[in-house]
Amino acid sequence: MADDTTPQDGTAEKAAPDARADRKAARLARQIDAFAKGHGGSADGQLAHIARGTVRIALVGADGEWGNLVAPSLDVAQKAAEKAGLTLHDDFDGELAAKVRTGPYEWSRMAGIQVGGPANPAAG
Repeated sequence: MADDTTPQDGTAEKAAPDARADRKAARLARQIDAFAKGHGGSADGQLAHIARGTVRIALVGADGEWGNLVAPSLDVAQKAAEKAGLTLHDDFDGELAAKVRTGPYEWSRMAGIQVGGPANPAAG
C-alpha cells in the first residue's frame, strides 16, 4: 500500500531542486542587499552568462564601488535580483559603466603592464 503523504507524480523529486534554488536565491538576495547598504543604499546590476549555465551578477553601488556574485543559473540570478530589488541593466555599458568608480588598483591591473604599472612576474 502506498504512503498517503508521498506524491506519486514525481513532484517530490522536483520540489528538492526548487527548494535548493529558492534558498540560493534568498542567500544571494541577502548578499545583494548587504552590498547595496554598504555602498550608498542602492545598487544596479547586470546578469551575464559565464560558463555551464552559471551567471555573473555584476553589482554597482550608488557610491560607484562594484563587485560580482555568481549564481548557478539564470533563474536563480533573476529571483535573487528581484528579491533584493536590484535594478537590472541589459548591458554593462553606457549608463551603468559610467557609474563605476575605479582606483589605482584597477588601473594597474587593467593596463598596468602597458602603461608603466607593476611588472608582470610571469613575463620574467
